[in-house]
Amino acid sequence: MRPAYNLKAPKRPVNLSLNEDLIAKVREVTNNLSEVVESLLADFVAKEKVRRDAHAKACKDAVNDWNAFGEKHGSFADEHSTL
Repeated sequence: MRPAYNLKAPKRPVNLSLNEDLIAKVREVTNNLSEVVESLLADFVAKEKVRRDAHAKACKDAVNDWNAFGEKHGSFADEHSTL
């Protein structure tokens, strides 16, 4: 799968506030916290993009269904319109 970001982009420092105990436990299993966080963030971005695309498709499908229903049956408001 193609990465969701430019792997060759320069690195830059950022400030994060993380639980001290969690950091201590992470340090027991890896000495490269930056690499672990970058990997987790990349995974999050990829999954979030898939989720948002699916949501947008579901919304588009719902709009299309309502439009088709309206074309076939007309609007419920037409019977009650005062215009």
